[in-house]
Amino acid sequence: MMTDYFAGDPRTNHERMLAGDLYIADDPSIIEAQKRAVRTAARFTAAYDQDPDAGQAVVAELFGSIGEGTHVRAPVYVDYGNQITVGARTFINMGLTALDVAPITIGDDCQIGPHVQLLTPTHPIDPQPRKDKLEAAKPIVLGDNVWLGGGVIVCPGVTIGDNSVIGAGSVVTKDVPANVVAVGNPARVIREKI
Repeated sequence: MMTDYFAGDPRTNHERMLAGDLYIADDPSIIEAQKRAVRTAARFTAAYDQDPDAGQAVVAELFGSIGEGTHVRAPVYVDYGNQITVGARTFINMGLTALDVAPITIGDDCQIGPHVQLLTPTHPIDPQPRKDKLEAAKPIVLGDNVWLGGGVIVCPGVTIGDNSVIGAGSVVTKDVPANVVAVGNPARVIREKI
């Protein structure tokens, strides 16, 4: 018999998810939100294939908000989309995977390389709660004028400061300060005060 992890908590799993608490992803409203995201992302790809500028109107429906002058290339892969906010004049290259169980904030004037992964979900280290399908998430924040090279992976809870550069293929497991270059797995600062 599974432990009742939510005894005394009247919230739905979707409400727990949005609060950043442990939840189980079996809530009908979670499943419906994921389906909406898949459908909208598919419409974005189809629209982008016909006219990249027209595609921007569809991706604006998918994401929570997009600033003026921002361009997103298709395809994109999201959990929900509506927890992603993107500032002005940012460029997001093809193949973005943004698992937005928690909020993902991308600042102004950012450059996001191809096949970047922004991953907010977490799972328990302890085996039994993980086996029982508990999960949670931590927000990701990219400051203004951040450049993520191709294939960068940003892990849950990470903040990358303004003007910083993350080298292609790096895995960012901890916060990165402003005005630095970081590379590697795990990413480490190799140059300060750029």
